[in-house]
Amino acid sequence: MKKKKNWVLEIVPYIIVIVVVLLIKKYLVTPIRVNGSSMEDTLYNNDYMILNEINHKIKGIKRFDIVVIKSDGEYLIKRVIGLPGEKIRYEDNKLYINGKYVEEKFKHKQTMDIDEIEVPKGEYYVLGDNRVNSTDSRIIGTIPLKEIKGTTSFTVYPFDRFGKKE
Repeated sequence: MKKKKNWVLEIVPYIIVIVVVLLIKKYLVTPIRVNGSSMEDTLYNNDYMILNEINHKIKGIKRFDIVVIKSDGEYLIKRVIGLPGEKIRYEDNKLYINGKYVEEKFKHKQTMDIDEIEVPKGEYYVLGDNRVNSTDSRIIGTIPLKEIKGTTSFTVYPFDRFGKKE
């Protein structure tokens, strides 16, 4: 009887570790793969990143965060440009929020002019960094908060691209 008890006690820590890892993967962080070129030159096709599914629920979503959206069963990775209630527009490749110029400190391709749009409450305006080749809010409209699965900024693979992305 003692032998059976020792065996059970030996595997309990392994079971606990497996359960904790599965819970973390399910509710906190998940690997996500970049699909396509819409975020170049920041992210590239087949980059693997860590999706943080809890941070945006605690800290909220900020302008220029990179978010993962689930839209029509598909995952999209885009950058937040407009926050709920803001009026945004692009003119001569420059971003204006509520009529004031806002500097974008990340690299992106040329943005064609976008007439002023008001972002509805509870929704976000998102663009890909590769503005000439991106399915984003210009096409699919603003994104409700419930469709945002989390934020991402850390590439884990390929190893030569390992690290935080802005």
